[in-house]
Amino acid sequence: MAEGKKEAKEQQEQAEDRKAEGGRNLDLLLDIPLEVTVELGRTKMALRDLLNLSRGAVIELNKEASEPLDILVNQQPVARGEVVVMEEKFGVRITEIATPAERVEKLK
Repeated sequence: MAEGKKEAKEQQEQAEDRKAEGGRNLDLLLDIPLEVTVELGRTKMALRDLLNLSRGAVIELNKEASEPLDILVNQQPVARGEVVVMEEKFGVRITEIATPAERVEKLK
């Protein structure tokens, strides 16, 4: 019986060591820079129309004003949110986060 407890304790210690090692491996990834983009909307324009743009021109986008903004990480959608103003700078309040399954589906 004592041998069984000793084995269980050794297995637990090995699992804790693997977990700690995994944490150290994750630490290596935490400093990798990622590009975060907040997308207000999109549109397509003919080159002629693009060249005719001037100061004050308005470009109509494909989203309604009330729709949430898309938040992309490395060009992949991961969340949605709404515009906020913080000390005269724009920010985004996250309102929805894609599930891992949704993110994988969008990669296909």
